[in-house]
Amino acid sequence: MSPPDELCGYGRGVTVAAPAPASSHDEMVHVLGRDIAYKWVVAIVYISALFLDLLDTTIINVALPVMQSELHTTKVEWVVLGYTLSLAVWIPTSGWLGDRFGTKRTFLFALAAFTVGSAACGFAQSIGQLIAFRILQGVGGGMLTPVGIAMLFRAFPPAERAKASTVVMVPMLVAPALGPVLGGLITTHFEWRWIFWVNVPIAVGALWFGLRNLREHREPSAQGFDLAGFVLSGASLALVVFALSEGWQSGWTSPLVLGTGGGGLLCGALTVLVETRVSNPMLDLRLFGNRMFRTCNIVSFFSSASFLGVTFVMPLYLQNVRGLSPLASGLSTFPQALGVMGSSLIAGRLYARVGPRRLMAGGFFSATLAIALFISIDATTDLWLIRGLMLLRGFCMGFAFVPMQAASYATIPPAQNGRASSLFSTQRQVGISFGVAVLASILASFGAMTPYAFLSDVPRALAGVRWAFAAAVVVALIAAVGALFIRDEEAKATMAARARS
Repeated sequence: MSPPDELCGYGRGVTVAAPAPASSHDEMVHVLGRDIAYKWVVAIVYISALFLDLLDTTIINVALPVMQSELHTTKVEWVVLGYTLSLAVWIPTSGWLGDRFGTKRTFLFALAAFTVGSAACGFAQSIGQLIAFRILQGVGGGMLTPVGIAMLFRAFPPAERAKASTVVMVPMLVAPALGPVLGGLITTHFEWRWIFWVNVPIAVGALWFGLRNLREHREPSAQGFDLAGFVLSGASLALVVFALSEGWQSGWTSPLVLGTGGGGLLCGALTVLVETRVSNPMLDLRLFGNRMFRTCNIVSFFSSASFLGVTFVMPLYLQNVRGLSPLASGLSTFPQALGVMGSSLIAGRLYARVGPRRLMAGGFFSATLAIALFISIDATTDLWLIRGLMLLRGFCMGFAFVPMQAASYATIPPAQNGRASSLFSTQRQVGISFGVAVLASILASFGAMTPYAFLSDVPRALAGVRWAFAAAVVVALIAAVGALFIRDEEAKATMAARARS
């Protein structure tokens, strides 16, 4: 797709991938009686799949107590953990699978696995079956995002990456915020099994649409399967994510956490050793030699940790400390998604004129101040004030998320998009696990993780909530400072169209 010249100077991280000819991106496709640009076909399929994948990460949480009671188990946390660990194992393989077997085939296989897993979860009769089917869901979910983003950024030329990123922001922020609302509604008025079955009709529709309209793309440079990289990277990510998820429950000094965490770090070190020495690595860590890509990944790690960390803490404060129902809690956090949607549209228009550095730094610094306002909340804080602050926080974050998504791949050659998206998705998953683990550990130490904490020691639980928000402020501040190291000139290909106008 791109000339070999674009790789010149790649190690210095300042090369901009040459945009593909406009005709390859603007070619029209006849869909359901209408002609639309092929890039929007890719966007429709990807957004549908991404929405379901992200919705599934939060919709299930409010139903866990009901599942625990009905399935007579004390291991209900593995319904979440099994899915998370499966994601961690399969995300790194997605880039190679898409390059070798084709992005269309890999993406549709992932979506089919996710759909079958969703349907099967609804029919599970035991906790063992439910965990197994959640792992199957994770196989599909782990591959959907990296392969999908590679397809999207191949379909949209560099000058339109900000537009593509704005489109991606809708499911990325609406789905996690909508999850608790929809989960609370289903749990209250229907069976918990509908939390999984609600995915099926949308997923089947996306599968049918993608099968008819997506085009296949393979990378001729894709070589043999990197078995050592798959085993080591999968083991490293699974063990680290498990340790982060288990630490706040079992204690960070417990043999289980120390053993799995230490084993994960050891496998991680071996992964770096192996992957930087093979010609066709599962995780192409050499891409971190690209300065723009490396900086955006660091910023993304801490911003994901802060954003999803606060999204994790707020419902616990509202339900465990304030005694709100899952539905009322979800409705109180949902304004955050509205804020992100509003600012994302503005950021997409400002991107080419203002540049990613100022948008990202300004967005994250403003979000840091918004999160800091949560430190003063108490057990009687007006819910409309909380909704307003969630709206403000989402509005600030939207200004940073769009340019970060667009700029991350600005200097990545199109042939490397699949591998780059695998790395980006991997760090984001670990960043989310890191943020949730740190904040959950703080909450647990103050008793705020206990259901109905409002009936016991409210002042102590509130102190834990405030310290958790304070930790989120620190993490968001690190992301804001990291954004100052972004160089706008390295993102000039993604800014070109608006700059010319």
